[in-house]
Amino acid sequence: MTLAQRIATASAAALVALAPLARAEWPDHPIKWVVPFAPGGANDLISRAAAEGVSKRLKQTILVENKPGAGTVVGSEYAARSKPDGYTFLIASAGTITNSMILKSMPYQDSDLVPVGMIAVAPSVIVVNPSVPANNLKEFVAWAKAQGSKGVNWSTAGVASTPHFVAEMLKDAGVDNLTIVPFKSGGEGVTAVIAGNTQATSEASIVVIPQIKAGKLKAIADTYETRITAYNTIPTTKEQGYPGVSIGHWAGLYAPKGTPPAILDRMAAELLAVVKSKEFADKLVPQGIEPAPLTKAGYMAFLTAERERLGKIAKKANMQVD
Repeated sequence: MTLAQRIATASAAALVALAPLARAEWPDHPIKWVVPFAPGGANDLISRAAAEGVSKRLKQTILVENKPGAGTVVGSEYAARSKPDGYTFLIASAGTITNSMILKSMPYQDSDLVPVGMIAVAPSVIVVNPSVPANNLKEFVAWAKAQGSKGVNWSTAGVASTPHFVAEMLKDAGVDNLTIVPFKSGGEGVTAVIAGNTQATSEASIVVIPQIKAGKLKAIADTYETRITAYNTIPTTKEQGYPGVSIGHWAGLYAPKGTPPAILDRMAAELLAVVKSKEFADKLVPQGIEPAPLTKAGYMAFLTAERERLGKIAKKANMQVD
């Protein structure tokens, strides 16, 4: 072996020996979690509660940065184009898997982001203006059908938003006279129902429960798989005979493609530990949010199923944004 070969071999051996040390140093500076929504919403609240817990476990600061816009595309693109070094993550939502279904062009590919772990779900609640003579989903369906060609005005937060999907699910269940009235946000859609400008919508538990308690909205059904722990008087759609009307405002963690697997696995493990903790539940459950402690494999299975299910609905409803 020549001197050059011996030097190359020794250098390679040194690098291999140092590799575990380099990995062990992560994280050695603050991590950023990008929320593609404005502050104050369900995803923002969920991300901050999770970030606090994970930060303690990693013994490193996690900065939550809001980058709203274009139906989560702005924040998602930022995360997708970030250096895959384990210091930038995305707080994902349903839009992360539906945007490519409805947009004619995307500034990034779905494959540019990889799943890390599920965090929590804010169940979506179907609500109506108190003047609507219906107290449950069956009564609402009967009343809506009775409106005939006059129809029922249904607020959404835009194309392919969660309330839009709920409306299309209700159409599949036989309520074919819903008129979709899009707003810029779920909050605006809820305000329209309270004002009587529209008659119904569905929105995240954290948004509508205070209004339900105040008598400004009437709850018809919870579209999640279980009743809301903090407000369990609202029956689920499944309980009422409409299992196909099912969705939730979920939040999970993604990372840029190419992030080292060891970092993804460590983050997934720490996140899961936080989501399973009593401290995390105590922060979110009273506000109507349900922790979702799925393993990384469980999270990926959930995403695959949701992509297929919502994709069929989006295609049938011709959900498209120019």
